[in-house]
Amino acid sequence: MIDAAMIETAVTIILLLLLGAVAIGIVRVRGLFAAVVLLGVYSLLMATLFIVLDAVDVAMTEAAVGAGVSTVFFLGALWLTDTVEAPAKRRQLMPLIVALVTAGALLWGLSDLPQFGSPDQPIHRQGADYLASSLPDTGIPNVVTSVLASYRGFDTLGETTVVFTAGIGILALLRRRRGEGGN
Repeated sequence: MIDAAMIETAVTIILLLLLGAVAIGIVRVRGLFAAVVLLGVYSLLMATLFIVLDAVDVAMTEAAVGAGVSTVFFLGALWLTDTVEAPAKRRQLMPLIVALVTAGALLWGLSDLPQFGSPDQPIHRQGADYLASSLPDTGIPNVVTSVLASYRGFDTLGETTVVFTAGIGILALLRRRRGEGGN
């Protein structure tokens, strides 16, 4: 008999295989429009994987920002530039070496984590502390707001800075395009 855990594992493996295939397609395709479309597909697959892993909030963010806003920004950038990547003068080995070293470092870092779903994970030991100490520590009655604005304030500031910088970059590109059209 097939149980829910086996189905979830099978769906996760299929999604990971699809993510790998799309990633290879992104690297191999020469047309920038095709690469943008594949990046949007990759983001949707990641959002689906996050749903399977019960991270619905992250899935919604990935779908909105990764598949939605980023795809629109990329298409806008393509509108301002050529749609075909310039051919490489020679084959570069250094990006592959950097990617392999990074993958090795990430796998080495994963080896020290507790087993998936283990009650010994830090989130299971420390999560209740936020609920109990949120109001006394921060004075903010909403726990989510206190985590985002106080405990993870620098992280939220960094994310806001990245989104603001991306918006300014898009505005600068659009302004440049409008200036070219007027000449």
